[in-house]
Amino acid sequence: MKLLRKILFPFAVLYGFITSIRNFLFDKGVLKSTSFDFPVIAVGNLSVGGTGKTPQIEYLIRLLSDKYKVATLSRGYKRKSEGFVLANENSNAEILGDEPFQFYQKFPFVMVAVDADRTNGIKQLLMEQITPEIILLDDAYQHRKVKAGFYILLTSYGDLYADDFMLPTGNLRESRSGAERASIVVVTKCPKVLTEEEQSQIRLKLKLKPSQEVFFTFIDYDIFIYGKNKKLALDEIKSESKVLLAGIAKPKPFFDYLKNESDECLTFPDHHHFSDADLNAIRNKANGRKIITTEKDYVRLKDSELIDQLYYLPIKSSFINRQQDFDSAILEYVEICV
Repeated sequence: MKLLRKILFPFAVLYGFITSIRNFLFDKGVLKSTSFDFPVIAVGNLSVGGTGKTPQIEYLIRLLSDKYKVATLSRGYKRKSEGFVLANENSNAEILGDEPFQFYQKFPFVMVAVDADRTNGIKQLLMEQITPEIILLDDAYQHRKVKAGFYILLTSYGDLYADDFMLPTGNLRESRSGAERASIVVVTKCPKVLTEEEQSQIRLKLKLKPSQEVFFTFIDYDIFIYGKNKKLALDEIKSESKVLLAGIAKPKPFFDYLKNESDECLTFPDHHHFSDADLNAIRNKANGRKIITTEKDYVRLKDSELIDQLYYLPIKSSFINRQQDFDSAILEYVEICV
């Protein structure tokens, strides 16, 4: 695989050139970006998948929804519907996509919408009887047809964009210079203990502008696993034999956190739609044991035949330090715009 990526280096250079031209045209106003006169916050990354966008969006929902009417707008990756869809009681993961449906399940007081055309999605939300005061754009850093008022750029501790290269040689969707658009950079999936010296070294490596702040977060796991109308303390079942199942971009931390020597790990592609054959194989592999999956996978599996032995482990994004500074930066931007 690494050899193939090196062979494809000329295509990476070409891809980087094309995306740079596109960004240049947006920066100069040749290609049109639509801005709005209320808070629009875009969360995204420069690389392909696995930087923790979902827990970051959920963090913002918790921060903002007590005071403001919040909407999330996602593309709805791998959904089976088309166009603009606003979540309601008839929605499911196939209609919305797994991550938006997860938002809707966890935060029923938030407007959750999907539309590949984010400009149209925002306009449709503004036509609703109750309109949002803030819109959170999920995975929209490269969606430049909308000019957000505030950009949060995520990069993983173990895979910093500063150490990466353009697709297909690396994992970058656009060149590292795209970080210049960020209002804030969040380094995600850090160790829980990260010294000030290590944080300073990362800041230097990212080569950000003086006006750009950097924050450091880690994945914080719940102490319970949750199933249909039940929950179990994680400490009580961690040592028993079980099946761990994940269809996410980078499942290793999830597996490492839960597994013991007797566990079996089942890996599926990111956003995988589970077929009947998949479900039968999983049931046979589990052979009566508990199946623990990610929250994102659970929303796709909760109506399946596995439900009686299926559990999920919630996660959230937690700050190593300076959480109040992050919150203040977001709230100040919102208060100026509202």
